[in-house]
Amino acid sequence: MKYKPGKAIIRFALLLCLAVAAWGQSGDVIVVDPSAPARAFPHFWEQMFGSGRAILTLRESYRDDLREVKRITDMRYVRFHAIFHDEVGMYDENEQGQTTYNFSYVDQIYDGLLANGVRPFIELSFMPKKLASKEILQAFWYKPNVAPPKDWAKWDDLIAQFTQHLVARYGIDEVRQWYFEVWNEPNLDFWGGDPRRPTYWELYDHTVRAIKAVSPQLRVGGPATAQAAWADAFIQHCSDNHVPVDFVSTHVYGNDKAQDVFGNDENIPRDKMVCRAVKKVHDQIKASSMPALPLIWSEFNASYFNEPAVTDSAYMGPWMAETVLQCDGLVDMMSYWTFSDVFEEQGVVKTPFYGGFGLIAAAGIPKPAFNAFKLLHELGEERIELNSDSALLTRRKDQELVLAVWNYAPAEQAGAARTVTLRFKGIRLKHSRVSLLDPAHGDVHAAYEKMGSPRYPTPSQVRQLRAAAELPGPEIHDLKNGELTLTLPAYGLALIKLK
Repeated sequence: MKYKPGKAIIRFALLLCLAVAAWGQSGDVIVVDPSAPARAFPHFWEQMFGSGRAILTLRESYRDDLREVKRITDMRYVRFHAIFHDEVGMYDENEQGQTTYNFSYVDQIYDGLLANGVRPFIELSFMPKKLASKEILQAFWYKPNVAPPKDWAKWDDLIAQFTQHLVARYGIDEVRQWYFEVWNEPNLDFWGGDPRRPTYWELYDHTVRAIKAVSPQLRVGGPATAQAAWADAFIQHCSDNHVPVDFVSTHVYGNDKAQDVFGNDENIPRDKMVCRAVKKVHDQIKASSMPALPLIWSEFNASYFNEPAVTDSAYMGPWMAETVLQCDGLVDMMSYWTFSDVFEEQGVVKTPFYGGFGLIAAAGIPKPAFNAFKLLHELGEERIELNSDSALLTRRKDQELVLAVWNYAPAEQAGAARTVTLRFKGIRLKHSRVSLLDPAHGDVHAAYEKMGSPRYPTPSQVRQLRAAAELPGPEIHDLKNGELTLTLPAYGLALIKLK
């Protein structure tokens, strides 16, 4: 006797088929129409990068990595901690308590940036030992003192002398193109004032007034907080007390908790957290008494932990593409933390791939994140509307169309490959150039593991790893009946050029 399915089962099967077909149409078919509405698309994600503390900029390895990132991005600014740390040697007091200044290392630091075509985004931190009101050492390996000053007049003089020296050395026309940011993450253990917020207001007020006394043309802002905190209160403080402010800055990471950022228990995934926080602060600025203030996100990344499966992996390609897509139009500039693993907050780097924040690992070995920035740099200056939440269509000044498409999956939960059909409307083209970043293209890890994952690669091994990290050149793909079909593995990012 043959089995005969019931009507309910048949109806369910038909509905399931229709649902799968509908999902395939909406989820995997992207209509590319160059005549769709378009708007300006500034490259806000690649104009500033964070890095390790100030003294590291004097190393040749740091400068090599700086040049490499500058080569493949529109890098214009770099931000780092601890320009006032005692190892920079700027501030001292003699036995009588009289202040002396030495700008030798300061000059070498900023000369080196400018010589490589990058300007400083100056984070004014931390407290020189002899100016500190007490010893409050933050946990970083280099032990920054985060106490308030013992004497506000001496702090004012430090800021004034520092700023005057910069203007005298580089000229006001140059320095007014820089940014001055007051401190770093004062809502966390980077600020020892008690209570934190009102004492930070005092620090900010003293600092901005000392800088503006040198020149009102200089740009100063804050509050440089973690977890997208204090922005609305900071603007209100500046407005109520007639304190100058030229921009708002704050930070968030993909693995920050909703409780810390939004005050609720929502489970916000890693690929949504950063831009949700950006929108929060963007909306706070627009609702404030200073709605035109620029928003500069002076730190972001997918993680503030050392997670090799995140920051060292091909995961960063789709994660960065998602961030660019979601944050577009909400922020003036974002600073990826960091461009290089010449970095010592947890101590001296012990192995090339430990989940460091940099685009480039120790010994100048590019990570997949480096190649993600390299690909996304190729996007055009105009964004064209598209019926997809996992693709970006842009147009360059030479009218070339550049399309990014990706297959996002959570870290360590790779999931299935994704087949995407691009259906071109009003375009008569036979070929496209496709560049791929995924675990098999532009990811050094297979080569590193094949050589036994050496903790200290030899010079010969480093050369091999740098070669293995290179992003392959674009492949030529034919368009068939005005369509292009691509299959992207999990963590795959494709950049397609059409001209």
